[in-house]
Amino acid sequence: MKPEVAVKPSFKQQMLQVREDTIVQTVNRLLAEKGFEAMTVDEVAAQVGIAKASLYKHFASKEDLAVAAMVRVMRQAQAFIAALPPQDPPLQQLRAVVRWVLQLKLAGGMPSLPSQNSSLRASLAASQDYMDGLIELSDRLGGWIEAAQAADELNPQLPAIAILYTFFARACDPVVEFLKMGGLYTDAQIESLVLSTCFEGLVSRQH
Repeated sequence: MKPEVAVKPSFKQQMLQVREDTIVQTVNRLLAEKGFEAMTVDEVAAQVGIAKASLYKHFASKEDLAVAAMVRVMRQAQAFIAALPPQDPPLQQLRAVVRWVLQLKLAGGMPSLPSQNSSLRASLAASQDYMDGLIELSDRLGGWIEAAQAADELNPQLPAIAILYTFFARACDPVVEFLKMGGLYTDAQIESLVLSTCFEGLVSRQH
């Protein structure tokens, strides 16, 4: 039996993939800058430099565009977590993930989450890629949270799901934007400030 030989994509297929990647990157940036509701397909097409009709050959709707961007970020998160040293303690793993989220947000690469009644919510829920990634991410973070609680490094009185959602909330935390707009702190300082409030809280350790 002859071994299967990988078929190299044609030049046209490679160019289509490059264009699709450019579209998704543009959508990602626009979602980070203004959110799903304010972003328009016309705007995406103009910034990519193609006709709207050509854009629709890749993605059938505005929702499909946004889902592709969200899936892209989800895969980036999965890749980051997979590359973390497995021997690191759970709390250190969690801090690394939250720091990565903050860095992505400060760099303008974190899409704003849709409002509760947005049509994008339903599209994300219907995306197998997105939901599989979300479940995998939640399971991994949840395991670290429970281990950190067992070691008394995170408050064991809090439900693990509440801590998980607190970490997820850092992806859409307006505090990051407010501190950046104020111009008083560097990105690295903002990371440290938000990490401190997230993990150490606001109460003085002297009390």
